[in-house]
Amino acid sequence: MKDWLMEHKSYAVAVALLVVVLIFYFYQNGASEAIQPQPLATDKVSEAGSVQEKSEENMGKTQSQTAAVIMVDVKGQVKQPGVYKASEGERVIDVVSRAGGVTEQAEQGQVNFAERVKDEMVIYIPAKGEGAVVHPEVSGNGVMVSGGTGQNEGKINLNKAEVNELQNLPGIGPAKAAAIIDYRETSGPFKRAEDLKNVSGIGEKTYEKLKDLVTAP
Repeated sequence: MKDWLMEHKSYAVAVALLVVVLIFYFYQNGASEAIQPQPLATDKVSEAGSVQEKSEENMGKTQSQTAAVIMVDVKGQVKQPGVYKASEGERVIDVVSRAGGVTEQAEQGQVNFAERVKDEMVIYIPAKGEGAVVHPEVSGNGVMVSGGTGQNEGKINLNKAEVNELQNLPGIGPAKAAAIIDYRETSGPFKRAEDLKNVSGIGEKTYEKLKDLVTAP
Protein backbone atom coordinates (compact mmCIF):
# COMPACT_ATOMS: atom_id res chain seq x y z
CA MET A 1 0.00 0.00 0.00
CA LYS A 2 2.80 2.33 0.88
CA ASP A 3 4.48 1.62 -2.40
CA TRP A 4 1.25 2.35 -4.25
CA LEU A 5 0.83 5.71 -2.52
CA MET A 6 4.38 6.69 -3.31
CA GLU A 7 3.85 5.65 -6.91
CA HIS A 8 0.60 7.70 -7.23
CA LYS A 9 1.62 10.58 -4.97
CA SER A 10 1.09 13.24 -7.60
CA TYR A 11 -2.46 12.05 -8.24
CA ALA A 12 -3.31 12.07 -4.55
CA VAL A 13 -2.04 15.61 -4.14
CA ALA A 14 -4.09 16.76 -7.15
CA VAL A 15 -7.27 15.16 -5.78
CA ALA A 16 -6.69 16.71 -2.36
CA LEU A 17 -6.25 20.17 -3.89
CA LEU A 18 -9.39 19.74 -5.94
CA VAL A 19 -11.38 18.80 -2.85
CA VAL A 20 -10.05 21.86 -1.01
CA VAL A 21 -10.94 24.15 -3.93
CA LEU A 22 -14.48 22.73 -4.14
CA ILE A 23 -15.03 23.14 -0.40
CA PHE A 24 -13.82 26.73 -0.52
CA TYR A 25 -16.03 27.49 -3.55
CA PHE A 26 -19.23 26.14 -2.00
CA TYR A 27 -18.48 27.84 1.32
CA GLN A 28 -18.09 31.26 -0.35
CA ASN A 29 -21.32 30.90 -2.37
CA GLY A 30 -23.30 29.85 0.70
CA ALA A 31 -22.07 32.80 2.76
CA SER A 32 -22.85 35.25 -0.08
CA GLU A 33 -26.42 33.99 -0.39
CA ALA A 34 -26.90 34.17 3.40
CA ILE A 35 -25.93 37.84 3.67
CA GLN A 36 -27.48 39.06 0.41
CA PRO A 37 -29.93 41.90 1.36
CA GLN A 38 -33.59 41.46 0.48
CA PRO A 39 -35.17 44.16 -1.74
CA LEU A 40 -37.50 46.60 0.01
CA ALA A 41 -41.22 46.25 -0.67
CA THR A 42 -41.37 49.65 -2.37
CA ASP A 43 -44.63 48.86 -4.08
CA LYS A 44 -46.38 48.22 -0.78
CA VAL A 45 -44.90 51.37 0.77
CA SER A 46 -46.00 53.44 -2.22
CA GLU A 47 -49.47 51.92 -2.12
CA ALA A 48 -49.83 52.66 1.60
CA GLY A 49 -48.78 56.28 1.01
CA SER A 50 -51.32 56.63 -1.80
CA VAL A 51 -54.13 55.30 0.41
CA GLN A 52 -53.21 57.77 3.16
CA GLU A 53 -53.17 60.69 0.70
CA LYS A 54 -56.63 59.72 -0.63
CA SER A 55 -57.96 59.43 2.91
CA GLU A 56 -56.68 62.91 3.82
CA GLU A 57 -58.11 64.31 0.57
CA ASN A 58 -61.56 62.83 1.28
CA MET A 59 -61.44 64.18 4.83
CA GLY A 60 -60.66 67.64 3.51
CA LYS A 61 -63.59 67.47 1.06
CA THR A 62 -65.95 66.40 3.84
CA GLN A 63 -64.87 69.29 6.06
CA SER A 64 -65.26 71.70 3.15
CA GLN A 65 -68.76 70.45 2.41
CA THR A 66 -69.73 70.78 6.06
CA ALA A 67 -68.46 74.37 6.23
CA ALA A 68 -70.45 75.27 3.08
CA VAL A 69 -73.86 74.80 4.74
CA ILE A 70 -75.56 78.17 5.30
CA MET A 71 -78.88 79.37 6.73
CA VAL A 72 -81.30 81.60 4.80
CA ASP A 73 -84.50 83.26 6.09
CA VAL A 74 -87.33 83.35 3.53
CA LYS A 75 -90.13 85.88 4.11
CA GLY A 76 -92.93 87.63 2.30
CA GLN A 77 -95.09 86.13 -0.41
CA VAL A 78 -93.97 82.49 -0.16
CA LYS A 79 -96.15 79.56 0.80
CA GLN A 80 -93.98 78.35 3.68
CA PRO A 81 -91.92 81.19 5.19
CA GLY A 82 -89.10 80.16 7.48
CA VAL A 83 -85.40 79.51 7.88
CA TYR A 84 -83.91 77.02 5.42
CA LYS A 85 -80.57 75.32 4.98
CA ALA A 86 -78.72 76.03 1.75
CA SER A 87 -75.30 75.55 0.22
CA GLU A 88 -72.94 78.25 -0.94
CA GLY A 89 -73.45 78.83 -4.63
CA GLU A 90 -77.17 78.08 -4.63
CA ARG A 91 -79.60 80.58 -6.11
CA VAL A 92 -82.63 82.37 -4.69
CA ILE A 93 -84.90 80.14 -6.80
CA ASP A 94 -83.50 77.04 -5.05
CA VAL A 95 -84.34 78.29 -1.56
CA VAL A 96 -87.71 79.76 -2.58
CA SER A 97 -88.62 76.36 -4.00
CA ARG A 98 -87.90 74.78 -0.60
CA ALA A 99 -90.28 77.33 0.89
CA GLY A 100 -93.07 75.98 -1.31
CA GLY A 101 -92.70 78.59 -4.03
CA VAL A 102 -94.27 82.03 -4.25
CA THR A 103 -97.93 82.86 -3.67
CA GLU A 104 -100.34 84.25 -6.24
CA GLN A 105 -99.88 87.70 -4.72
CA ALA A 106 -96.10 87.70 -5.24
CA GLU A 107 -94.47 90.28 -7.49
CA GLN A 108 -92.31 87.55 -9.00
CA GLY A 109 -91.70 89.40 -12.25
CA GLN A 110 -89.38 91.76 -10.35
CA VAL A 111 -87.50 89.15 -8.31
CA ASN A 112 -83.94 88.18 -9.23
CA PHE A 113 -84.29 84.44 -8.74
CA ALA A 114 -80.79 83.91 -10.20
CA GLU A 115 -79.10 85.78 -7.34
CA ARG A 116 -76.67 83.67 -5.25
CA VAL A 117 -77.64 83.24 -1.60
CA LYS A 118 -75.39 84.04 1.37
CA ASP A 119 -75.29 82.99 5.00
CA GLU A 120 -77.79 84.87 7.25
CA MET A 121 -79.47 86.30 4.16
CA VAL A 122 -83.13 87.31 4.29
CA ILE A 123 -84.97 86.67 1.03
CA TYR A 124 -88.03 88.91 1.00
CA ILE A 125 -90.63 88.39 -1.77
CA PRO A 126 -92.91 91.46 -2.02
CA ALA A 127 -96.59 91.51 -2.89
CA LYS A 128 -97.91 92.95 -6.12
CA GLY A 129 -97.82 96.72 -6.03
CA GLU A 130 -95.49 96.76 -3.02
CA GLY A 131 -92.26 97.30 -4.92
CA ALA A 132 -89.68 95.56 -7.03
CA VAL A 133 -87.15 93.08 -5.71
CA VAL A 134 -83.93 93.03 -7.69
CA HIS A 135 -80.69 93.43 -5.76
CA PRO A 136 -79.73 92.68 -2.16
CA GLU A 137 -79.04 95.52 0.23
CA VAL A 138 -77.83 95.41 3.83
CA SER A 139 -79.86 97.49 6.23
CA GLY A 140 -78.60 99.23 9.35
CA ASN A 141 -79.40 96.27 11.59
CA GLY A 142 -77.52 93.82 9.39
CA VAL A 143 -80.57 92.21 7.78
CA MET A 144 -80.08 91.47 4.11
CA VAL A 145 -83.18 92.16 2.04
CA SER A 146 -83.99 92.36 -1.64
CA GLY A 147 -84.75 95.69 -3.17
CA GLY A 148 -85.95 97.44 -6.27
CA THR A 149 -84.55 100.71 -7.50
CA GLY A 150 -83.90 104.05 -5.87
CA GLN A 151 -83.76 105.14 -2.27
CA ASN A 152 -86.70 102.99 -1.12
CA GLU A 153 -85.60 99.72 -2.73
CA GLY A 154 -86.58 96.65 -0.76
CA LYS A 155 -88.50 98.62 1.85
CA ILE A 156 -92.04 97.88 3.00
CA ASN A 157 -94.50 100.67 2.29
CA LEU A 158 -96.27 101.48 5.55
CA ASN A 159 -99.27 102.85 3.66
CA LYS A 160 -99.77 99.75 1.47
CA ALA A 161 -98.53 96.76 3.45
CA GLU A 162 -101.03 94.27 4.84
CA VAL A 163 -100.85 92.57 8.25
CA ASN A 164 -98.92 89.53 7.02
CA GLU A 165 -96.36 91.71 5.23
CA LEU A 166 -95.78 93.91 8.28
CA GLN A 167 -95.13 90.81 10.38
CA ASN A 168 -92.03 90.15 8.28
CA LEU A 169 -90.43 93.14 9.97
CA PRO A 170 -88.26 92.49 13.05
CA GLY A 171 -90.14 92.95 16.31
CA ILE A 172 -93.54 93.22 14.62
CA GLY A 173 -96.11 90.61 15.58
CA PRO A 174 -99.85 90.40 14.83
CA ALA A 175 -100.77 93.00 17.48
CA LYS A 176 -98.29 95.65 16.35
CA ALA A 177 -99.05 95.00 12.70
CA ALA A 178 -102.75 95.57 13.41
CA ALA A 179 -101.87 98.74 15.35
CA ILE A 180 -99.94 100.13 12.34
CA ILE A 181 -102.90 99.57 10.03
CA ASP A 182 -105.29 101.02 12.59
CA TYR A 183 -103.11 104.13 12.89
CA ARG A 184 -103.06 104.83 9.15
CA GLU A 185 -106.84 104.28 8.92
CA THR A 186 -107.65 106.62 11.80
CA SER A 187 -104.87 109.21 11.54
CA GLY A 188 -104.30 109.14 7.80
CA PRO A 189 -101.35 107.86 5.74
CA PHE A 190 -97.84 107.81 7.19
CA LYS A 191 -95.95 110.86 5.96
CA ARG A 192 -92.55 109.55 7.03
CA ALA A 193 -91.09 106.43 8.61
CA GLU A 194 -90.56 108.24 11.91
CA ASP A 195 -94.35 108.42 12.33
CA LEU A 196 -94.12 104.78 13.43
CA LYS A 197 -93.20 106.05 16.88
CA ASN A 198 -96.75 107.41 17.14
CA VAL A 199 -98.14 103.88 16.90
CA SER A 200 -99.07 102.25 20.20
CA GLY A 201 -96.44 99.70 21.25
CA ILE A 202 -93.65 101.00 19.02
CA GLY A 203 -90.95 102.87 20.88
CA GLU A 204 -87.55 104.27 20.01
CA LYS A 205 -85.76 100.89 20.15
CA THR A 206 -88.25 99.21 17.84
CA TYR A 207 -88.17 102.15 15.47
CA GLU A 208 -84.37 101.95 15.21
CA LYS A 209 -84.74 98.37 13.97
CA LEU A 210 -87.40 99.32 11.42
CA LYS A 211 -86.36 102.70 10.04
CA ASP A 212 -84.13 101.27 7.32
CA LEU A 213 -86.68 98.61 6.30
CA VAL A 214 -89.80 100.74 5.78
CA THR A 215 -90.85 103.70 3.70
CA ALA A 216 -93.72 106.17 3.88
CA PRO A 217 -93.82 108.44 0.82
